This record gives sequence, structure tokens and C-alpha cells, in this order.
Amino acid sequence: MNKRKLCRCAFLGALLLAAPAHAWIVFDPSNYSQNVLTAARTLEQINNQIRQLQNEAVMLQNMAKNLSTLNYSSLNQMTGALTNIGSLMTQADGLSFNLTQLESQWEQQYPDSYDATVSTNDIAVAAQRRWQNAMNAFRQTMQVQSQIVQNVQADQPILSDLVNQSQNAEGALQAQQASNQLIALSTKQQMQIQEMLASQYRAQSEDAARKAQAEEAARETTQQFLGSETAYSGSW
Repeated sequence: MNKRKLCRCAFLGALLLAAPAHAWIVFDPSNYSQNVLTAARTLEQINNQIRQLQNEAVMLQNMAKNLSTLNYSSLNQMTGALTNIGSLMTQADGLSFNLTQLESQWEQQYPDSYDATVSTNDIAVAAQRRWQNAMNAFRQTMQVQSQIVQNVQADQPILSDLVNQSQNAEGALQAQQASNQLIALSTKQQMQIQEMLASQYRAQSEDAARKAQAEEAARETTQQFLGSETAYSGSW
């Protein structure tokens, strides 16, 4: 080997010894595959967490809708209608719907028997008062019936609004509140019917009592007439 070749070999050897270790890259396929699988699994876990957070957000939105209250109330209209009927019931003439007052009025207007000293004029006046009370009772019944008819007409738009509110409810709470108001509307109408029947039966009962008392009054008047000596006096 000549001198020039020896110098080249020495130079190449020096370069090899002087090269840093990191300059040499070794590719490991198995390590690369493992790193790719780890990255894919990590990405899948992140995606699962994102989907879970999205589901929780939807659940919270639904909970908020279910807890939202109904911005509609027909309570004042319903109670106002019942108040009007209640006023008509308390303003009734004749026999009262109050139990204590009824007992006192009944004893005065419908006595079990007449005192011997009562005059026929007093009997006639009492009969006139009973007849007037009976007429007032029938009038009051018709007033209640008229008021109920007006209330039913006013209930039609309320019913429509409540049905719309129930169908368009965003959540369970709004739907339940709308249903509660529908139940209240039905209860109100039932109460109206009960008060109308009470008024009607009162008028019928008062008229029946008036007729029965009229028979007793007629009997007492006849008895006084037949028992009076002046009934047969006179010039012949």
C-alpha cells in the first residue's frame, strides 16, 4: 500500500471517530407501531370524553326546560267567575243558604201551627211574604243560571289557551302546570253546577213549602171563620 492510500484511510478513520453518536438514526418498526396504537387510543379516549360532555350539556338543557315554569295563569279569571256566583248566592232573598239563619227564618215563616189569637189579616200578610220569597228564589236561580252561561262562554278561550300551552310546553313542569290549570277549570265548572243545583232545589223547596203552608193557613182561616159567632150574625 502506497503512502497516498494510507493517508486516505487515516483521514476516513478520523472522520468516523469524530462523528457524534446522535447523527446515526435507527428505525424500530415495532416501537413505531406501538406509539401509533397508543396515540390512537388516547385520541379515542379524548373523543369519548368530548361526547360525554356533550351528552351532559344536552341533559342539563333538558333539565332546565323541565324546570322552567309556565308563564300563563288563568287562576284569577276562574276565581273571579266563582266569586260572581258566590255573590249571587249570598244576595238571595227569602230563605238563606246560611244554616243558622235558615233555621230562624223557617220558624218565623213556616210555623208548625197558628196561635188562636192570630188574625186572618196576619195570615194573609205572611202568605204574601212567602209568595214573594218564592218568586225571589226563582229569580235568583235564573240569575245564577245566567251567570254560569256567561262563565262558560268566557271559559272557551281559556280552555283553548290552556290546551295550546300544554301542547307547546318545553318541559315536564310546564306541561304539568298546564294540566293542573285544566283540572282547575274542570273543577270550577263542577262547582258552578253544584251551586246552580243548590239554587234551583232551594227555589223548588221554598215553593213547595209555601204551598204546604198555604194549605195550613187556609185551614186555620176556615176554622176561625166557622168558629166565629159573627160569621152567622146579621139581620134576617
